[in-house]
Amino acid sequence: MFAKDIGIDLGTANVLIHVKGKGIVLNEPSVVALDKRNNKVLAVGEEAYKMVGRTPGNIVVVRPMKEGVIADFDVTEAMLSHFIDKLKVKSFFSKPRILICCPTNITSVEQKAIRQAAEKSGGKKVFLEEEPKVSAIGAGMDIFQPSGNMVIDIGGGTTDVAVLSMGDIVTSESITIGGDMFDNDITQYIKRQHKLLIGERTAEAIKIDVGTVFPKGRKEEIDIRGRDMVSGLPRTITVNSEEVGEALRESVQIIVQAARNVLEKTPPELSADIIDRGVFLTGGGALLHGLDQLLADALKVPVFVSDNPLDCVGVGTGILLENIGK
Repeated sequence: MFAKDIGIDLGTANVLIHVKGKGIVLNEPSVVALDKRNNKVLAVGEEAYKMVGRTPGNIVVVRPMKEGVIADFDVTEAMLSHFIDKLKVKSFFSKPRILICCPTNITSVEQKAIRQAAEKSGGKKVFLEEEPKVSAIGAGMDIFQPSGNMVIDIGGGTTDVAVLSMGDIVTSESITIGGDMFDNDITQYIKRQHKLLIGERTAEAIKIDVGTVFPKGRKEEIDIRGRDMVSGLPRTITVNSEEVGEALRESVQIIVQAARNVLEKTPPELSADIIDRGVFLTGGGALLHGLDQLLADALKVPVFVSDNPLDCVGVGTGILLENIGK
């Protein structure tokens, strides 16, 4: 029994693992629950995510990845080891080769940390690949031709904007804004406007169920519960789509500006290709209601949400795995 090659989308919000020949076999939150008294790992992934905001004092639920890079090395290694062991891709005789993704602008020290974490968790040989390139391949874009392709990959911690041609990145920009920042914006807005404290899971539910960033794009309401900042007692309020748009406006404008910056640095021939082909949105943030319309209006080019934006990087690692070592 030989080890299988695996591709890992080590995201700030989720970890996706693609096993060669099997497709995406794991998709779990990048969350670990620890016992503070002895630093013992109690739960990883889905199980740990259920504990967010609901643990006693001695248990902490941590996200070892922040803004696309490793914030806690030991916990990241423990998380990766747990997932890899769960998949049983290692054998007694051999270890798997691992292809792992990282944002475009991370330092060599951060790259080394990702590589070491993958090696320590059971990888024989570790390959690093830039996220927008992998997500573009996963979205079905043919980036190996001499023509311009533009992708905006909005993850949990970072947004990577890149123009690709001939199989490589021509111009790119990476910003530390993503799904987690959107949730934080909503939390702060509710706190400011309604004097109500809510948890990150509630903020995420608001974003998914009623959120929109395109003016007049969606008119929906949701009842949410939280703790009143004045009385300290539980209270229920109603939040509408317009309020969520207001809360997210600043962060979304930074993404629009990053896309503009990349287009301004793009060679004219490739810009002409992008007008024909359009811009593809990948990552969980691509599902934010109205974002494609907002970007299309601002950039004056067609913008499309890829078919399975959450899986694009995972699918892309699978396609690249097929070609490793050929």
